[in-house]
Amino acid sequence: MATPIMAKATAVWLVDNTTLTFTQIANFCGLHDLEVQGIADGDVAQGVKGFDPISNNQLTQEEIDKGVADKRYQLKLKHNAAAVGEEKRRGPRYTPLSKRQDRPASILWLVKFHPELTDGQISKLVGTTKPTINAIRERTHWNIQNIQPIDPVALGLCKQSELDAAVQKANAKKAKDGEAMSDDERRKLVSTELSLGAPAEEPALPSSMAGLETFTLGDAPADDEDDNLLVDADSLFNLPEGDDQPDVGEQPEVDDEK
Repeated sequence: MATPIMAKATAVWLVDNTTLTFTQIANFCGLHDLEVQGIADGDVAQGVKGFDPISNNQLTQEEIDKGVADKRYQLKLKHNAAAVGEEKRRGPRYTPLSKRQDRPASILWLVKFHPELTDGQISKLVGTTKPTINAIRERTHWNIQNIQPIDPVALGLCKQSELDAAVQKANAKKAKDGEAMSDDERRKLVSTELSLGAPAEEPALPSSMAGLETFTLGDAPADDEDDNLLVDADSLFNLPEGDDQPDVGEQPEVDDEK
């Protein structure tokens, strides 16, 4: 349910000027019952001046009288015909000043990797205008040589869910029009959740290596042949018997007569 403007100040006025229950005031103003009780006790909203909802065309006296007569009755905000549709955002998305310099990079990324998106969808995603999109699409932008494509989600210009919704909408439109799509386009039109949950495809081998995946170097040698190839380590270091060379650590005899 819609809440009145200056909800806390409106609650202060209703507490001071009516006998409505805390629950009724809390439901009408979008507050918690304990918060309204704190307003009545003077612990909350100290110094806040009450905002009259009757004089500001948000509530009628008849509606207050109904609430006073029936404690279970919920107050209803007065309908304002002039405010119909104001809650919907119109025009392109507002982009903070600190991120406006990143919009050309995001537009180039969307144009390059999601060509199925219309100019209107791109405009809503990153908060730009159609002439800017056309200039980047046709590479007539004044700074096109220095623009590098960057994902708008990574730059914080839009949410991944919003990008997925726009891509799925473009997918549905293409399917309805009966236009054929390539495999790469189909992969791009899959949402992030589906793409992450899909099993990973095995990478294809290059054509120059085709047929080598089953290549082996002959039959494996038998176990008995392997045993014959083993060499005892002691035979490599022990000298044969009868050798006249002195053992290691043994000094040769010296003739004293010399």
